[in-house]
Amino acid sequence: MSVEPMRILFAAAEMAPLAKVGGLADVAGALPKALNARGHDVRVILPAYPMILEDHRWHAEPLLELTVPLHANWQERATLYQIRLPQLTVYLLGSHWFDGATESTRIYTVEPRAYIFFCRAVATFLERYATHWQPQIVHCNDWHTALIPVYLRTMPSSLFASIATVFTIHNLAYQGIFEASLFAQTGLPHHLFTADGLEFYGRLNFMKGGLLFSEIQTPEYGERLEGLLRTLAEQQRLSGILNGIDYDEWNPQTDPYIAAHYHAEDPSGKAICKSALQQACGWPPDPQRAVIGLVSRLTDQKGLDLLKAIGAKILQLPVQLVLLGTGDPNYERFLRLMHKRHRSKVHATLGFDNAWAHQIYAGADMFLMPSRFEPCGLGQLISLRYGTIPIVRHTGGLADTIIDYDLSEGDGNGFAFRDYKPTALYDAIERAVNRFSDRARWQTLMQHAMRQDWSWRRSAQEYETLYARAWQSIRSSEWRAASGEW
Repeated sequence: MSVEPMRILFAAAEMAPLAKVGGLADVAGALPKALNARGHDVRVILPAYPMILEDHRWHAEPLLELTVPLHANWQERATLYQIRLPQLTVYLLGSHWFDGATESTRIYTVEPRAYIFFCRAVATFLERYATHWQPQIVHCNDWHTALIPVYLRTMPSSLFASIATVFTIHNLAYQGIFEASLFAQTGLPHHLFTADGLEFYGRLNFMKGGLLFSEIQTPEYGERLEGLLRTLAEQQRLSGILNGIDYDEWNPQTDPYIAAHYHAEDPSGKAICKSALQQACGWPPDPQRAVIGLVSRLTDQKGLDLLKAIGAKILQLPVQLVLLGTGDPNYERFLRLMHKRHRSKVHATLGFDNAWAHQIYAGADMFLMPSRFEPCGLGQLISLRYGTIPIVRHTGGLADTIIDYDLSEGDGNGFAFRDYKPTALYDAIERAVNRFSDRARWQTLMQHAMRQDWSWRRSAQEYETLYARAWQSIRSSEWRAASGEW
């Protein structure tokens, strides 16, 4: 399908490298660039967090002062900044609501009214900036931006009637559900707070608004929205697209953070990266011992409960664990204790360190993702790129991208287990460690993994087809006929 170049505004709460908590930041930093490379005009808008404005690398320039009305008793000022990155223009909406987000890990702990303000401010920006640049598509991501489509469909502006919206769910477990009293702060019409609107079991659900008011959506799993998702699927308003990874950022052939460069045709540098990783952890280099890496949010969703249940048993295998993450205090205590008690086999870093993450991907032999659910996942795709073999649970995007290694056939690109049980995870790790001892086969597996293409090129093509459908939908008024008048 040939798609004409389009103007697209990509709205998100985080974006690498400016502000990053999880995988959404990687998507926001890479997908727009990939689409721009295909001839589109894609720009990103996100909150102006202090960590971005105070970082002189980004040169945030004030562009516009906005007055943002929310309801009769709430009207605030916002400053629009602009950053010009290679291949990408980024807009930042500044407000005191985001002053508390002084580091990436605090992005999602700010007051929910901050994201109400952000969504309404995006609509104000589109009105004020229309003479300079007007998107055909506004692509919103996760609950923090989910009210943008609602504002665009309910505000009395003829401008918005010509803008289509796409809403992507990266993690359906986090929907932005708050007390009903918060609805009054949105300034939206009262009739929208019903079971057919934004009301959700007596509370306000941001994500439900994004689903209802967007032309196209891309979610995974139910989380009590199964009925709505089924209806949208029947209306052909539901799509699923796997993520890609930014091969400029994640490339062992050019990565500035790793000890040696390598690629599929000459992977010899990976042994140097492994040795450097072991030494950085305080261990003598040992090529015979399998190093297993984990870079993750520390939550139940990511399977940390399984790892905790078999931690001591794993250490009876000839392995070393290099762990990086932050999240649930219980799991942080667990990792801290493992590090303290087993220094010769466990190295845990709490927090996020981008350079250290790159070194783990490059230096580890295996990468652990035992997720309870995973709509797509990026860690397994990055690890494949670095020849670090994934050990994953067969669920969601992990099942779509990782094929369990078959010893007799020599097929597969990782090790997968199905049952969400500690024993199943242990069996997968044990299988991987046993295969690692056959160095010739492991080398072949590693090179096969590195040759696979999980760049954004493939996904960007699917997204542009999705945008074209959304644009056609808004132009032909099919959306109004399908969903009724609000």
